[in-house]
Amino acid sequence: MANRNKIVEQSKKKSSSPHAKKVGQFRVIGGKWKGRKLRFIEVEGLRPSLDRIRETLFNWLQNDIHGANCLDLFAGSGAIGIEALSRGATNVQFVELNRKAFHQLEENLGLVNADNAYVMHGDAFDFIENNVQKFDIIFLDPPFHKGIAQKIIEQLATADWLKPETKIYIEVEQGLELQLPENWTEVKDKKAGQLQYKLFEKR
Repeated sequence: MANRNKIVEQSKKKSSSPHAKKVGQFRVIGGKWKGRKLRFIEVEGLRPSLDRIRETLFNWLQNDIHGANCLDLFAGSGAIGIEALSRGATNVQFVELNRKAFHQLEENLGLVNADNAYVMHGDAFDFIENNVQKFDIIFLDPPFHKGIAQKIIEQLATADWLKPETKIYIEVEQGLELQLPENWTEVKDKKAGQLQYKLFEKR
């Protein structure tokens, strides 16, 4: 079993104010925190999923999200994972590499009193390598135009903790062709503006 000591920082939640000048805002669109507005740090590659995309995604997952154990890799603002918690997920593990975004996410989770959220400051690839926990739903929203999506799919596909019937959501730039594992079934597929988003299930 891989040693999880590589994980640099992990905490349930704590309030921490990052020192950054540029901030944006997103809102929770459904569930117990519906309408709640939260901040995110404007850093390169970080873009909260649009309202209409999150609405579509959670319509897709409406029969799966309640009670689900979720993983939000490349969490960024945490908009997807927070939406999952708002809509009844049992818990969400967030993973974010950018330190400022990580601290802002911790702060947001403290503001909504999300005691079933866990935030890790670290690399998504390291997390997959060292993780042993099983998840019902995995959200993948990596930075665009960096070749990360294909690499993370390939690593995730070989993880021994990825269980059958796990739902995997992927958000990537439009036109990107992904090579997917044979035991991943495409459930949903949609395009919006310059991006495409898909939902898969592992068989």
